[in-house]
Amino acid sequence: MMDRVQLLLVGLPLFLFASDVIHLFSRPPPPPRHHHQPPLKRHVPPPPVIDAPLEFPTSPQESQYAGLGLGVGSSVHIDFCASCSYRGTAVTMKKMLETSFPGLNIVLSNHPPTLPKRLLSKVVPAMQMGVIAVIVAGEQIFPRLGYMVPPPWFYSLRANKFGSIASTWLLGNMVQSFLQSSGAFEVYCNGELVFSKLTSQRFPGEIELRDLISKKLTASNGGGAGAM
Repeated sequence: MMDRVQLLLVGLPLFLFASDVIHLFSRPPPPPRHHHQPPLKRHVPPPPVIDAPLEFPTSPQESQYAGLGLGVGSSVHIDFCASCSYRGTAVTMKKMLETSFPGLNIVLSNHPPTLPKRLLSKVVPAMQMGVIAVIVAGEQIFPRLGYMVPPPWFYSLRANKFGSIASTWLLGNMVQSFLQSSGAFEVYCNGELVFSKLTSQRFPGEIELRDLISKKLTASNGGGAGAM
């Protein structure tokens, strides 16, 4: 037992000494290689592309009129029937003329009906309210007017009170709308009439109206545009 212990005590220092000698004369291990990664590139978004519409004349005629400068200092008045829903047509014609004749002053306005129709349109609401009042309180109104017994048509209206009131209101509105409409689409260039729907009973075409305005502007400028 003692021999083993002595052998271990003697052999262990010898083993440690031999290992130190081996490490002393051996080559040092190569340094570890570091893999250098390239720096990450920041993603730069491309600049936004703005799709701006190019402004080109819609036809060669419009380009020709725009180059002549006929619209500068002139004005066009379009008088239309507002109650006839002609505003959309008037706005379309206005945009077309502004594109064809830069500098042209275009005014949109309502064309009123004739004086008798305007007066009658003021009477219709009063008649509506009168009929509705008779339907609702005719039993008190007729005795004050000297009629002790209401006429037979009153009882016919009173039999269907709500239907009679609705019919009176709708019929009155239809009559008033008819009286307030003029059916007009009149175009004036520098104070002179160049197109009338009341006379021709139709709307002007865009090319037709553009040509009429061009001829009128050329004549107003003393034919200078034609010389150019």
